[in-house]
Amino acid sequence: MAKNKGLSFYKRRRKISSALMREVFSWVFGILTAVFIAAVLCFLLGMSTNVVGVSMEPTLYNEQKIYINRFLYVISSPKAGDVVVFLPNGNENSHYYVKRVVAVSGDQVEIQGGRLYVNGLESPWVTERLIDPGIAANKFTLGSGEYFCIGDNPSNSEDSRSANIGPVSEEDIIGKVWFHASCEEQGMGFVK
Repeated sequence: MAKNKGLSFYKRRRKISSALMREVFSWVFGILTAVFIAAVLCFLLGMSTNVVGVSMEPTLYNEQKIYINRFLYVISSPKAGDVVVFLPNGNENSHYYVKRVVAVSGDQVEIQGGRLYVNGLESPWVTERLIDPGIAANKFTLGSGEYFCIGDNPSNSEDSRSANIGPVSEEDIIGKVWFHASCEEQGMGFVK
């Protein structure tokens, strides 16, 4: 008797080879391992916080979430232009301050005529006129492990010019701001 060569509603079952299964599991394992390592590194080496106040506008905004690289300054030191997070004078009861490093250890700092001078040259990091020179009214040299930090909006910033903050000690710096996020109009991106 001849087999019916017409329509058939029965499908042949395909067998899944063990080689294909091993390949799929190796990809899944690799992806899960990468996600786990990334999560552990972010937890151990990074942290996040929110900006408090308007002292860093237009770079960063009040209540904007920022991500901090805590590991970078273990292997290097802050540089002029870095946006850093610190506790003023190591005060654990204070909120985190977010400011830009404008002068590093060994630099001479002075504010004259509303302009910030670092080693006798006008600072490229502060373009706005500084109304209150604070402790920088008289020229002084930063000691070892000290940094002079000012907000990008210096008219509304409590920073190294203030006597109660002064130069920031390297031990008080938590890390470098490397990324900011906001779902609103500010968007997301790396901090310059």
